[in-house]
Amino acid sequence: MEKPGDNPLAKRFDWRLPVVWGALFTVSLIARTYVGVSDETRRGHAVSYGRILVDEVTSHLVVAALLVALYALHRHWPLNSRRNIVLHVAAVIPFSLLHTGGMAVLRSLWFNAILGVPYSFPLTVERLQYEFAKDLVTYLMLSTGVVALGFLMGRVGPAAEPAGAPAATPGVPPEEIPPAASTPERFAVRQRGGREVMVEVADIDWIEASGNYAILHVGSETFEIRSSLTRLESDLDTRRFVRVHKSHLVNIARVAEVIPWVNGDWRIRLQDGAEVNLSRRYRQRFEALVPVRS
Repeated sequence: MEKPGDNPLAKRFDWRLPVVWGALFTVSLIARTYVGVSDETRRGHAVSYGRILVDEVTSHLVVAALLVALYALHRHWPLNSRRNIVLHVAAVIPFSLLHTGGMAVLRSLWFNAILGVPYSFPLTVERLQYEFAKDLVTYLMLSTGVVALGFLMGRVGPAAEPAGAPAATPGVPPEEIPPAASTPERFAVRQRGGREVMVEVADIDWIEASGNYAILHVGSETFEIRSSLTRLESDLDTRRFVRVHKSHLVNIARVAEVIPWVNGDWRIRLQDGAEVNLSRRYRQRFEALVPVRS
């Protein structure tokens, strides 16, 4: 739990995502530049690698920026219903328009404003149709990557419990796990500036592991305390909070919906709109508190 003098860090970002996406974008950039030069050479056009590289860099920069928006779309509208799939299909249109327009602006800035070389990128109907056909494939590949990486990194979470911490006991019904003798009703959470805020345990929606810290999600706010998830699990009332994943505890009173996912896992949608994985490893314990009926 929070101890006097502790200095909670800001929420730790999962560094694996930018590393993986950076590697994928780098490979794509190199490959597409090589293919672009080869295609122009076969057509009898003399073009340098630098010229094609600029085209690909501008394209990849815009796609990287749009990837952030794509993550937000998948978080709020995951591909688990027909309505959401239709929404993503429709999203390809603004995705393509923003990608094409962004490329045009960046290339014009580079050639006209920086190099002083005349350059034009006419946004004709034919050009937009051509870019849309490519962006349709790009959107599909990016969405596949978002879902696949989310699944893989959810199963291999970033928050391994510290050595010596008591092991979780997945699969054991909660009635066999007696609640702690004295479960806390509130936490004193230290914020920047040394101010402490009292957080009622009953108001916590879910808890997320973050290294040596735990993030308390309370409505639209988040608070950090210095504690492992395993320690919190043992301190909190097991009839109220249940471990659903290696990195997540949820308040069962805040569960709004349970949705089938992939490979036997499920997704839990909470009342605040957040979604967390329900791993097969912890499903028996969850169903002992909240029975899931097919």
